[in-house]
Amino acid sequence: MRLVVFADLHLDASFAWARPDVARRRRQNLRDVLRRILAVADETGADAVLCAGDLYEHDRLSPDTRSFLCGALGAAGRPVLLAPGNHDWYGPRSAYVQLRWPENVRVFREDRLTPFELADGLTVWGAGFQGPVRPTGFFANGFAASRGGVNLGLFHGSERAGLAFEGGSKSPHAPFDAGEIERAGLCHAFVGHHHCPKSDEWLTYPGNPDPLAFGESGERGLVIADVAGDGGLRLERRSVAISQVHDVEVDVTGCSSSQEIRERVERDLRGLAGVARLTVSGELEPQVSWTRETLADLTHELDQLYVRAGRLRESYPLETIAKEPTVRGQFVRSVLAVDDLSEDERRRVLLTGLRALDGRDDLELPR
Repeated sequence: MRLVVFADLHLDASFAWARPDVARRRRQNLRDVLRRILAVADETGADAVLCAGDLYEHDRLSPDTRSFLCGALGAAGRPVLLAPGNHDWYGPRSAYVQLRWPENVRVFREDRLTPFELADGLTVWGAGFQGPVRPTGFFANGFAASRGGVNLGLFHGSERAGLAFEGGSKSPHAPFDAGEIERAGLCHAFVGHHHCPKSDEWLTYPGNPDPLAFGESGERGLVIADVAGDGGLRLERRSVAISQVHDVEVDVTGCSSSQEIRERVERDLRGLAGVARLTVSGELEPQVSWTRETLADLTHELDQLYVRAGRLRESYPLETIAKEPTVRGQFVRSVLAVDDLSEDERRRVLLTGLRALDGRDDLELPR
């Protein structure tokens, strides 16, 4: 039995961080990614397609996208199993209730694990969120698979160990421990919510198939799962992403002018498409003029560029300056002698003051 599994597509996501034209393009990319997922199911001869939640954004799903979903999934030519998550939760006003889904689409409406016999000897136990928050996991009631053969799980939730793995950026919806999957009699569980892809003996997070935000790295996409009669699995990840999202860090240490900073940044952005978040870090010589406008109107081929200052420091030789018999030296000695300043506050006071004493008017400091 071959399954194509994905999660966390988030159709009609707002992309609030993007310009309106870029956001529209990204939302279209999500539709196109769903078509790619269904095309992979055709190409590989998959027996079914499974989605582990957050197929769409409940509060933003447009009538047009609803119609697109019904048409695309109805034309899949195989069973499609959907387990609602915290963003596409099942409720009276949800698309899961209001739409007349094609016969090949099965939505797990219950907030407990219920069975769907996908094939003789193979049961998928799925569950759905019935609201945007679920503080307890689907194994909390002592669930145990009650059917013979191979039993698989399909749901949305937070593996507790994965909360740290995700960097603390995810709320613990439907929390569970991986060991609960084994104790419940499931051979494996396909789970959504954590966007970072992960697989181990008992569970698989496919990760979101198209990047939704900066910082999302790793082999995202879908998972092709070949399930043996004894419950053994062979998993293959396949990228279906369309959007390109880049995190670029440029070290400007040694740049002697703002023009040199611009040239270094443009060099590192060369050839990139999509959107990028640029972080500028390093040590700046005191004479280098820096404001956020320094990197305005760069030459690049990106749809949108976001610029932020990282750990930027000016290379004032404070120990040497503190020994000077000058106003500048006295200023540095006085600031260094203050006990109730944090390291960052002290740095900012020193740099602002030294810039002012140098007669500079570019007093903006990167945080």
